[in-house]
Amino acid sequence: MEEEMRRDPSVFLMGEEVAQYNGAYKVSQGMLAEFGPRRVLDTPISELGFSAIGVGAAMNNTRPIIEYMTWNFAQLALDQIINHAAKVVSMTGGQFHCPIVFRGPNGSAGQLGAQHSQAMENWYANVPGLKVISTVNPYDAKGLMKSAIRDNDPIVFMEGETSYGDMGDVPEEEYLIPIGKADIKRAGTDVTIVSYNKMVKVALAAAEELAKDNISAEVIDLRTIRPLDWRTIVESVKKTNRLVVVEEQWPFGSISSEITYRVQKEAFDYLDAPIRRLCTADANMHYAPNLVAQFLPNMADTVRIVKEVMYLKK
Repeated sequence: MEEEMRRDPSVFLMGEEVAQYNGAYKVSQGMLAEFGPRRVLDTPISELGFSAIGVGAAMNNTRPIIEYMTWNFAQLALDQIINHAAKVVSMTGGQFHCPIVFRGPNGSAGQLGAQHSQAMENWYANVPGLKVISTVNPYDAKGLMKSAIRDNDPIVFMEGETSYGDMGDVPEEEYLIPIGKADIKRAGTDVTIVSYNKMVKVALAAAEELAKDNISAEVIDLRTIRPLDWRTIVESVKKTNRLVVVEEQWPFGSISSEITYRVQKEAFDYLDAPIRRLCTADANMHYAPNLVAQFLPNMADTVRIVKEVMYLKK
């Protein structure tokens, strides 16, 4: 965000506690001191209100970044995100654009209870006019954030609260990652595991465990949910002949539901086993640690499901 604000004076950040407090998760640390209160703005606790300000500003030649303390709170702003930002171009016949980035942490973060633990990629991916990004590591987050800020369409940018402290190599020189391009995080030949956001960590851990049994798993990180990189998924399935999708999402109407439909439509003859998916429990997240563990996908269950599609004994 800092690099893009230095490059383009029309970019600004707005949200709860982004300025004086340096961000609820310290993402905006030091930005108020560098850019001042006209470009790093603290807002009242009114997601609908400051989202509306951002949409109006985006329609008037600026590029706002709207931070939500959590995407759970952004439900209050759905009217502005869905009925306004996503529809501006089509409703004005292309006379107005809405280059805005809505961003913040998404999904569970441990013992935070049902109201603070929802993953919402599938909600926003269902809306024409929105682009949905969900990423987990520092390299991807930076490259995709820069692309999102420069994009002329409204972007929903999903981060992971438990990933803010993760370390990773990030080049000093400028780089952009194209929106709509998945990344093969680990090459393999026996089974394709598709995931996104922090469930990619689960998928990679499972792939390491499976390798001990000489099972070669290819792990694909979607990175962008809408538009979704179908080609990378389908070409991988044509190679491995098996597909498992791991996601932090309720099972009904999830991203994996759409992936399953598309793969059976375009690569059915290549499948040697039914597509399997591992979602969260079809229930609200609870507070108790044992129930949190049962709610979320994990490495052991991923390994078990992969071995089932390989027709190996449990």
